Amino acid sequence: MAASEQKATIQLAGNDLFVGISPSGHAQAIETDSQRNGAATPMELLLLALGGCTGVDVISILKKQRQQVTGYRIEVHGDRREEFPRAYTRLYVKHIITGHAISEQAVARAIELSDQKYCSVAATLRGTAEIITSYEIIEDSSAAAP
Repeated sequence: MAASEQKATIQLAGNDLFVGISPSGHAQAIETDSQRNGAATPMELLLLALGGCTGVDVISILKKQRQQVTGYRIEVHGDRREEFPRAYTRLYVKHIITGHAISEQAVARAIELSDQKYCSVAATLRGTAEIITSYEIIEDSSAAAP
């Protein structure tokens, strides 16, 4: 295996339930029975992967810019094809940043850098699905300096 190559293992646990082991050794239940709904599906995990990847980038950039972020949430949803394979055709990523005197320019730039340069998940998906980003900044009055 090449140095940059990573290996995950997915094992059938029974009744359409799988357990995935990440390259770093973390276990993750994966559900394929939508009626039982006992764990995240592979397509749900894809949404989480995109949100987590861009979130790590954006918060890191905002901290480096000394933005006073007190809360941060990413909402990700997508449109899927009706026919098989039911791939995502469009993904919507909304960044909701709470803080004190957050610069709109800093937020827009951090999201752009994540989307276009740093987020490996977005880069992987971009050839298949359109990714549409947006943001909302919420002023946290309790974070204001005395």
